[in-house]
Parts: sequence; C-alpha cells; structure tokens
Amino acid sequence: MIRQLIRSYVLLVAVAIALFTVPVAFTLTDQLRGDTRESITREARTMARLLGAGDVASCEALARMAGAYPKKEKVEVSATDRCVRETLRRPTRDAALTRALERGEATVDWGSDFIWGKNLVVTVPAFAHPATGEEPADAPADGTATDGAKADGTKADGKKRAVGKKRAVGKKGADDVVGAVRIKFSTDHLTARLWQIWGFRAGLAVLVLLAAAGIGVFAARRLTAPLRQLNEMASKMSDGDLKARSAITGPQETQTLARTLNQASERLDTLIASQRIFVADASHQLRTPLTALRLSLDNIADGVDDEFVREDVEQATAEVVRMSRLVNGLLVLARAEAKVTAAEPLSLRDVIQERLDVWRPAADERGVTITLRGSADGRPLVLASPGHLDQVLDNVLSNALEVSPDGATITVRAESRGDEVVLSVLDEGPGMSDAEKSRAFDRFWRGQGLTGKSGSGLGLAVVKQLVTDDGGTVILKDAPGGGLCVALTLRAARHGGG
Repeated sequence: MIRQLIRSYVLLVAVAIALFTVPVAFTLTDQLRGDTRESITREARTMARLLGAGDVASCEALARMAGAYPKKEKVEVSATDRCVRETLRRPTRDAALTRALERGEATVDWGSDFIWGKNLVVTVPAFAHPATGEEPADAPADGTATDGAKADGTKADGKKRAVGKKRAVGKKGADDVVGAVRIKFSTDHLTARLWQIWGFRAGLAVLVLLAAAGIGVFAARRLTAPLRQLNEMASKMSDGDLKARSAITGPQETQTLARTLNQASERLDTLIASQRIFVADASHQLRTPLTALRLSLDNIADGVDDEFVREDVEQATAEVVRMSRLVNGLLVLARAEAKVTAAEPLSLRDVIQERLDVWRPAADERGVTITLRGSADGRPLVLASPGHLDQVLDNVLSNALEVSPDGATITVRAESRGDEVVLSVLDEGPGMSDAEKSRAFDRFWRGQGLTGKSGSGLGLAVVKQLVTDDGGTVILKDAPGGGLCVALTLRAARHGGG
C-alpha cells in the first residue's frame, strides 16, 4: 500500500510538471526560433538595401556588415555580382536564389522539419534603390537630349523626374530585382540554448520528483502507520497471542477498525478459553467411562467359557477401543483448532528419533523395519508448536504400520531445502488412488485398505490441521516402487533462533 501511495503521489506530481513545464519549454523554443529568424531576416534585408543601392559607399558598408560577425557564430554572407568584394562570396544557384531573382521573394530555410537543421539559410532579393534608379544604357553622360527630346531639355528632364518619382512610389516587382543576399547562419548556439531550456526544466523536474518521492514516503508511512499496527496485532493473533491489542490511532476509519479488531480479539479469547474448559471436561468425562467399560469387558471375557459369548465380548471390546481412538482424535483435533501455542524452533532429529524408538517395538513384532535417511543427522531446526510433531508422526507412522505387510520397510526421510525442511514417510502398502488421495484429509473418511477397518478417519485430518497451523503443508503421493508417501513441508528455523 505504501508503494501504491508513493507511485500515485509521484505520478500526480509528474503530470502536473508535464502540464506546466512542457508547454513553457515549447513556447520558449518557438520564441527562440522566431527571434532568430526575425533577426537574421532583418540583417539580410538591410544588406539587400545596400546591395540595391550599388554605389561604392553602400558596397563598402555591405562588406563591413558581412565581416562583422564573430567567427564562433559561423555565419556566411554571400551576394550576387553587383558588389564584388573579398569578404563576399557568390551564392550557389538553387531554388531559393531563383525565387529571389526571378520573383522577388525572400525565403527562410531551417534545414529540417523537426526544430531545425545545421544551418539557417535566409535568402532576400535586392531591389533597385528608389532614390537613384538606373539611367538608360544609351543616355549621354552630360544629360543632353536624345532622340525626340527638346533642345532646352526641360520637358525631357521633367519626364525623367516623373519616371523616377513613379518608380519610388510604385510597388516593387521582379523587374526591380538587381541581386540577392544570402546569410547562412549556423544553429550550433541555438541547439546549445535549446539544451539549456529543456535540460534546466528536466533537471528541475527530476529534483521536484525526488522531493515529491521523499514527501510521499513520509506521508505514506504516516498514513499507513495505524494499518501496520493492526497488521502486527493480526500477526500476533495468528501466532496464538490472543492478548494482543492495537492502539486506537489514525483517521476515524482506522480507529473504528482497531476497536472492532480489539473487540473481536477479546471475544475470541473468551471463546477459546471456553473451548479449553470444554476440552478438559470432555477429556475427563469421555475417557473415564470408556476406560471403565473396557476394563469391565476384559473382566467378562476372562470369566466366560462360552465361545460365542467370548466372541461377542471381544467384538464389543474392539468397538470400545475404536470409540476411544475416535474420542482421542476429536480431542486432539479440537486442541489443534484452538491453536493456543506459538511455534518455536525444535530439533527435528530428536523428535523423529524419540517417536521411532516408541514405534519400533510394535514394528518388530510384525517384522517391519523402520529406517531413517536423509539429512536429519545434521540436526535441522524446524518451527513447530510443542507436541504437534509428536502427534503428526504418531498418526503417520500408525497408518504406515497398519498398511505395511509383514517384513516390509517404512522409510523416514528428512531433507533440508533452503527455508524449508521436507519430512517424508514412505510405506510399502497398497497405496491410494487419486480419488482416495483427494478425500484422505476429510474427517471421518476411511479408506478401503487396512486402516479402514479399525481407523477413526481422523488421523490424516489431525495431521493436516497441526502441520497447517505451524505454517507447513502436507501432500500424499505415490512412493517409488509402490506404496504411499506422506510428504510434510515444515518451516526451517535458524540455529539459535526462530
């Protein structure tokens, strides 16, 4: 939840930054393009006017303007032959120059459709200067009259002034173009400025996002602190600590949840206490009469000579024994469901060895061999509640011994696998079908094998309940070579701690 809150907060800040920063950066980029285009175009038009004048002073001024650019700006100025100077180059004939000379149109070429290319090229036509105009090629130098002109030259001179005035005020067209000026401007410093615009905002965005992430972590931890307390309380309850309570802090919703959980914990503690009392009473009330009944039947069997009566008494005794086992299984299952103890590190080898010592005499009577293999000799530690492993092994070994034929072998194997320890019990009995394996952990279910004759149907149910309570798993599978394998996966514990 903390990560989700932080991601949501950072994403919100990132969207806000994008909405406010990116448009500004694009605006500044467009402004940079526009200012540069306007500046270069204005300078090109100024040079075109000088080129249009065509006199010595104008050409000298044009040459000085062309050579005034710093070398680091990488600016090249070229002009047509009207003003030939060392600092001016002739422009390459291309479509832009053709449009300038033939149509009188200025062009601006950025070299690329995406932002700009390596160079900005501005081509501007130069028009004839309106103040000077151009004399006809056959006009004499002294201004005397030509063909059809009057001797005093008054009308001719007046006509010339009228033509000059008309040219000055009339619209310039392609016929007025006398040349063209081209400025080739390197965009290197524009690119550097572009990186500054975007880089500054990108760096600022990263800093803001980092600050937002820090603030988000602080806010998320503060908001989820009551939930972590509730989770800690729930974990203690799941480990059997029904006295755990949570502090009522945080927002109103978490306070209400904390009160509800505290009330539920108190109620559960009361119910568990009542169940403990019931289990203790039931254990005493049920075991005592069953034991007395079995003793009475044994006494009757010893004093009866009639074979038919003895057979009936033995059948009744077997039923009493089965009932006693059923009652014991129910009491064990009730204690397991109560789960009043927490798991602790236990030596798996010691528990296995102790239970094998108990069951070997019964196995020896039938010629059944119980062997221990695997890494149990390494004394692995497992997390289990005290007494749970003993009951689990007793039930599993009891079932294995009942289904094993005389002279068979029961193999107990323990293997360490990282954070888990797998304890397997393999027998050489008839095994189980897939359908039987799917129902084997159900209460009161008894298979068709030897255990189905005298079993209570609670053994594997008790095994699953105890192993699951300790955080493990149990599965049934076919043993190599036939028989059944009961595989118990237990949580491993570190040596010297849980």
